[in-house]
Amino acid sequence: MTNKTESTQENNQVEQETDIQEELQTEQTIEIQDEPNLEIDELTIAQTRIAELETYIAEADSRERDILLRAKAENENIRRRAEQDVEKAHKFALEKFSKELLNVVDNLERALTTLEGADESVKGLAEGVQLTHKELTSVLNRHGVQGFGEVGEAFNPEMHQAISQQPAEGIESNCVSVVLQKGYKLNDRVIRDAMVMVTP
Repeated sequence: MTNKTESTQENNQVEQETDIQEELQTEQTIEIQDEPNLEIDELTIAQTRIAELETYIAEADSRERDILLRAKAENENIRRRAEQDVEKAHKFALEKFSKELLNVVDNLERALTTLEGADESVKGLAEGVQLTHKELTSVLNRHGVQGFGEVGEAFNPEMHQAISQQPAEGIESNCVSVVLQKGYKLNDRVIRDAMVMVTP
């Protein structure tokens, strides 16, 4: 009996050792299988993070390029506006001065109208006024001041100031029939409207 007991104990011990070895092998297999999964997960996370960072860098580059383009465009607009302002300042610097001189031109034209029917004693005076008027208008023309407002031209509300309506023979409807005061432009900008009467 003792031999049987000893034999059974030996068998049990061998079985236990076998079970322990199998468990150890299973654990090692599990550990070996788990390690690659951990490495794959970490690699996937790292690759995802790299992709996110590359996208962020690309977006940052795009934003930076956009900001630079906007700044360049704004600088170009500022430069262009400054050039236009300088050009306008040169073009229209004489506007106020020219307006003041227009009164002198008007007075000379009134004097010429008055002297038209005068006798020979004032002929020299009339010629002097005429020469002065001619010289003044030529100086104004050289500096870009042009007169407008002639009988028969079409009425334009941007250039003419209609005082009243007056019919006139040989003049079409809605045209200037009488010019009370000439209008003037400085480099194509109206500085004084022509005061006129218009045909109905």
